[in-house]
Amino acid sequence: MKYTKFLLLLILTASCASQRSVRHYGYQANGQPVQPAVVQQPVAVQEEEAVLEPEVVASARPLVSQVYPFPEGTWQYYKQRALDSLCQSPIFETTQLGLYVYDLTDGLPLYAINAAHRMRPASCQKVVTAVTALNCLKKDFQLRTEFRISGKVTGGVLQGNLIVVGGMDPLVIYDELLEAALTIKQKQGIERIAGNLVFDLSMREDKEYGWGWCWDDDYGPLSTLLVNGKDGFEEKWIQALTQAGINFSTSTQSLKGQADRQSKTVYSIRHDLDELLEPMMKNSDNIYAECLFYQIAATTGKKFAGRKEVAQRTEDLLSKIGLDANQYKVADGSGLSLYNYASAEMLVALLGYAWRTESIKEHLLPSLPVSGFDGTLKNRMVGTEADGNVRAKTGTVNGISSLAGYITTANGHTLAFAIINQGVGSSAMGRTFQDKVCIELCR
Repeated sequence: MKYTKFLLLLILTASCASQRSVRHYGYQANGQPVQPAVVQQPVAVQEEEAVLEPEVVASARPLVSQVYPFPEGTWQYYKQRALDSLCQSPIFETTQLGLYVYDLTDGLPLYAINAAHRMRPASCQKVVTAVTALNCLKKDFQLRTEFRISGKVTGGVLQGNLIVVGGMDPLVIYDELLEAALTIKQKQGIERIAGNLVFDLSMREDKEYGWGWCWDDDYGPLSTLLVNGKDGFEEKWIQALTQAGINFSTSTQSLKGQADRQSKTVYSIRHDLDELLEPMMKNSDNIYAECLFYQIAATTGKKFAGRKEVAQRTEDLLSKIGLDANQYKVADGSGLSLYNYASAEMLVALLGYAWRTESIKEHLLPSLPVSGFDGTLKNRMVGTEADGNVRAKTGTVNGISSLAGYITTANGHTLAFAIINQGVGSSAMGRTFQDKVCIELCR
């Protein structure tokens, strides 16, 4: 008898569960809540015993939009079924997946699995850095390395200091330093320096490595003054001055210190933001990403600004587009850190905001790698329906493979998407799955 009752209860439970609708929870990419209709099947009722509605899944933050089954026969219906099939892959028996697809054309979420789960984004963190920077930097922003003098020039001798104010610009090359030295000599009439060579590093915090970088990461040290994307600016500047024919007093020293308020700018090396953004995104250059990271910090106007200031700027943006910023963590600009936490829906929300903000879109879109064409997507999806139709940032660190960006579908819709594969034994495992998703969405 006990066995019979147990069997009847098991059948009843399975019957009720089959009649409840499945909801894929997601978040609208532009940060505005939507409440699409949800197809809800009636719940079976047994004599003298009502079966309760399923409880709302507890979350640190309620997800206000829902991905629901589109009507049979629509292209969205077929895409959902196809992605359902792909997500049944055996790799997800031992790995984690965060996936979110949002139709920017229709303004509706299309598909989501674990979209709110916090995961390590790897180099897709560069999407966070880029969108945050483009949101808070001035329209005419340029990276700038300034050369200043304090004191007077008498008889070809600078009776004061020659100061370089670092702007953490990785684009500076030696030839530009030589040009700076030659111009200063010619226009200021300086042939000898009686004072000191001063290097102002106050733009950023005095830390050589990102927060949470592994001891064996082959990057850095980070520096406020860079030449050819590396440390060693001081030596190269002295070399340039010597080559330009500017001599030094026997008492001249190289000092670290802030520029004198009375000093005047006599030369600047400048580079446009796009010159930094393209290699940062196309080639996933980590040092370039850290340089942009600290440009964000510098917008606060605080001397020796750092990660905390960038985190605050990022949190302000996430709150602006409707996300709970407390759910995420910003550790660095490149994604090398193990302390970054993002989610598929967070990345898509930022991509959606960027798409609708022309001042951001015009810089971000051209910087993203194009499938089968350039950057880190040059050799991916070649010869498939996705070839040339995916613009996205790749991400790879040990155990993590990610991809986030935009897709152009066969019917002309634009999708924002993010895929994070976590716990993968090889990055190829994640890339293969991501390519299949993109190809299916383009088909």
